[in-house]
Amino acid sequence: MKKLWAIIFLFLAINTFAQDSTYTRNVVNTLTSKAFWGRGYTKDGMKKAAGYIADAYQKIGLLPMGTNYKQDFSFPVNTFPGKMMVAINGQKLIPGKDFIVNNESPGIKQKAILTQIDSLNYQANPSLNVLLKDKLTWSVATEVGEKTIIQVNKKYFTAMPKEINVDIENKFISDFEAANVCGFVKGTKFPDSLLIITAHYDHLGGMGADTYFPGANDNAAGVATLLSLAKYYAANPQPYSIGFICFAGEEAGLLGSRYFVENPLVSLSKIKFLLNLDLVGTGETGMTVVNASVYSKAFAQLNAINNEHHYISKINSRGKAANSDHYFFTEKGVPAFFIYTQGGPSAYHDVFDKPETLPLTKYNSLFKLIIGFNQKLME
Repeated sequence: MKKLWAIIFLFLAINTFAQDSTYTRNVVNTLTSKAFWGRGYTKDGMKKAAGYIADAYQKIGLLPMGTNYKQDFSFPVNTFPGKMMVAINGQKLIPGKDFIVNNESPGIKQKAILTQIDSLNYQANPSLNVLLKDKLTWSVATEVGEKTIIQVNKKYFTAMPKEINVDIENKFISDFEAANVCGFVKGTKFPDSLLIITAHYDHLGGMGADTYFPGANDNAAGVATLLSLAKYYAANPQPYSIGFICFAGEEAGLLGSRYFVENPLVSLSKIKFLLNLDLVGTGETGMTVVNASVYSKAFAQLNAINNEHHYISKINSRGKAANSDHYFFTEKGVPAFFIYTQGGPSAYHDVFDKPETLPLTKYNSLFKLIIGFNQKLME
């Protein structure tokens, strides 16, 4: 009878927290708001996001992994805090929608005639190029290149480029200060054994003084899901300790997770499994698990839980890949899955990855699947 009541309590607890989609949506809306400026490198966006997450940890009741919730580190980055003006044939283009500047570009102020190189490439001079693109995809650079490259969206600008007027400011920061945000819930029976849930909270930040990249699916959705899981585990402590790490510097090259692995706040040998959440705001057509073929037994367990409860329509298997923050952990022998969902809006690394178009379709289902999988790992 006691076991039956325990199962009933667990079922009710999971459903109560899984249905707390209002909290999850509020986290996404907050992290993608103008105040956080793309959680990047200008207007203190990343710093504000780290503070917000640390405050959330404290309210939830997580214990800090170190002396406090933040693990500070620094790295170089090329930023664009100021002017971001491009006009072609006398027509001003809209930053983010009509054009982007390549992330490693130096600043430039110039008027010039464009010479066609081929159907998609135009050159003003050796230090300034224009590329016509079907989709604008931005990123983060940790160095400054020798030439400025402007990518122009063919959908928004269809005329033959003949002349360009450009005024772009960049600022290279050699030691940008960032922080991973780390907390945990202490285990009730085996506190030295850990299950870790991770998500990167940084995004691309701003391109100029007036344009920022919200990063709803990438990766406000992952952070929101992590915080919801933290709320659940804080209210329902498990036999193992459950850790939560929000990484900085992922978009600049997995820098936060690499720093943590090189300077761990917990012994890596005590981490029994790690789940990394990145791009989990959709799910209409299923999800993919990176490292599924590496840890085939764990993947079979995950599938068994999903087949029993029909949480996700399809779970795709993928092998090893250095495409998110799980990577450096597995390189050090820590078993880890990187989970991302599929379907829904296709916005990625652009200004259209917004909260209002993020469906969070399978949030409840993914939440329950993770709870069930972690429970299986602790048996």
